Amino acid sequence: MSVTVEPSSVEVRENAPAQESEALRPDAEETLRPHAEDAFATELAALAAQDDRPRPARWKLSPWAVATYLLGGTLPDGTVITPKYVGPRRIVEVAVTTLATDRALLLLGVPGTAKTWVSEHLAAAVSGDSTLLVQGTAGTPEEAIRYGWNYAQLLAHGPSRDALVPSPVMRAMAEGMTARVEELTRIPADVQDTLITILSEKTLPIPELGQEVQAVRGFNLIATANDRDRGVNDLSSALRRRFNTVVLPLPESVEAEVDIVSRRVDQIGRSLDLPSVPDGVDEIRRVVTVFRELRDGITSDGRTKVKSPSGTLSTAEAISVVTNGLALAAHFGDGVLRAGDVAAGILGAVVRDPAADRVIWQEYLEAVVRERDGWKDFYRACREVSA
Repeated sequence: MSVTVEPSSVEVRENAPAQESEALRPDAEETLRPHAEDAFATELAALAAQDDRPRPARWKLSPWAVATYLLGGTLPDGTVITPKYVGPRRIVEVAVTTLATDRALLLLGVPGTAKTWVSEHLAAAVSGDSTLLVQGTAGTPEEAIRYGWNYAQLLAHGPSRDALVPSPVMRAMAEGMTARVEELTRIPADVQDTLITILSEKTLPIPELGQEVQAVRGFNLIATANDRDRGVNDLSSALRRRFNTVVLPLPESVEAEVDIVSRRVDQIGRSLDLPSVPDGVDEIRRVVTVFRELRDGITSDGRTKVKSPSGTLSTAEAISVVTNGLALAAHFGDGVLRAGDVAAGILGAVVRDPAADRVIWQEYLEAVVRERDGWKDFYRACREVSA
């Protein structure tokens, strides 16, 4: 027997008292980090209004409009769509096209390559809801992907539809939406394989009830995985065949990475009432340069080889360092981002192994930073926090 899950059976908020439900939903302006569909609601609405291209079943936008939403552009009426992802256009087009087929999408890359960011914005543009999320960890249970039970109902009345607690994946199947699974390779292998039937047969059996949930048109799944987690819980060949894999690369150039960091820090800073990014663009460029040189093992001019520390020194970590530096500048400085504001953050990002990484950092400071024109203030600030 197959069954269609009605919205009332999967929308858990409907079972909560109205007053409590409202209390759990803060005003949009008070939300520290709005979901993508809320933060960029105006852009999504503008795209939907002017999008006259064919849309797959239950998609809010056409594939072309989804790609435009991620990559940015200007609409015929003059509305500017800000870029959400800075990188090769073809990568985004392949990802969007995959979601329009019956294949699931696996976003693969080293830490800090915007896998989660791209996943969230894809789900927001395709389904208008990026919250159907399973966070993968070593302790993620099978119920997080399939379904669980309300044990009070289960003990009182036995297995029933009222006692069933649907997972985000089950809800996405029933409503024809996009589900997300973060850090797939951190989930135990036997739990990962729960996805095989879902992705191949598009069904989720409920043997306790003798029923199943069949996916309706529009359902798909986006998973993310970390290159550095290979060997933690490798995907089985059967599961890997169910995905189209898209590798998200590191930014190709310093300028591209500076642009990414500046955009994200500006977005985060506005929600935290921090100073504007343009005042600190020179420091952002220095942070990015340091991270790229240590990551690549060679200076930007190609003349000096340097040792790489144990950390990833990703774009995401650069964003964190600059955001923290802006907070220091705002609360303990004059509001302008300076070398002293980012030095401690860089030290924390580089020196993960106190023994080996500290030696690598000191060598880099003395051999590269000390001799670089215009970096004397940066060198002094880094030396001070490294002492």
